[in-house]
Amino acid sequence: MTRFDTISALRQHLHSLPSSRSIGLVPTMGALHEGHMTLIQSAKAAGDLVVASIFVNPVQFNNPDDLARYPRTLDDDCRLLEAAGCDVVFAPSVTEMYPEPPTMRLNFGELETVMEGAFRPGHFNGVGIVVAKLFNIVQPHRAYFGQKDLQQVAVIRQLIRDLSFPVELVRSPTVRETDGLAMSSRNRNLTAEERVLAPALYEALTLAHDLLSEGQSTAQAKAAVTGFFSNNPNFRLEYVEIANADTLQPAGEVLAPGQTAICLAVHLGTVRLIDNVVF
Repeated sequence: MTRFDTISALRQHLHSLPSSRSIGLVPTMGALHEGHMTLIQSAKAAGDLVVASIFVNPVQFNNPDDLARYPRTLDDDCRLLEAAGCDVVFAPSVTEMYPEPPTMRLNFGELETVMEGAFRPGHFNGVGIVVAKLFNIVQPHRAYFGQKDLQQVAVIRQLIRDLSFPVELVRSPTVRETDGLAMSSRNRNLTAEERVLAPALYEALTLAHDLLSEGQSTAQAKAAVTGFFSNNPNFRLEYVEIANADTLQPAGEVLAPGQTAICLAVHLGTVRLIDNVVF
């Protein structure tokens, strides 16, 4: 595995490779876990030369405290990536990625009016900028993202379509701990007591899923999730939404199989957690 921290060195290396070799990009912000490793494995299985980026992107944080708390474990991350068969790691500094603060603004339309877009203004502009830069730098054939960040996947899909990037978007299922908690880098910031409580997110999603399976309405399923967290003072529910799994717009009824997403965000202590299941 080869590691680069400058754009020019990475480009020079990639340009020296046979043009017939497909490239798979796995963008990350580090603090890696098994969910990230499944993305690496998916890229390896497709025969890609796997490039993983590790960059805590300040432009997508609208809360300075959240940016400061985000875990940074670069050396451990590199060991995990090498063991998983990653070929190239790109770990630039902030000044390497942004010699000057970016002034352009990306607007993802209705995706910015719901859920993460509504509660984290400017977040998807930052996501779009950094992913567009990575696409330009790496020029991958495929890019791998996890379903846990379902709205982010929708944003990247729109970015690829609107800017005509020749990149195939590959969405991988959410990887969970044995107790149901979706793997996330932010889980490292949970206290031991909070970690015991955190699987309640998946319990709430399962509750909504079961109610929809029984023929209950989307409004009834959302109300059940709201009540679930109202009875647990350790959590503060930010949103629960039942939406079209592709557009992330609210769905007033259950759609075709695989097209209905149940999404939520909660605060547990100082940690904000998101999760979803697709019905």
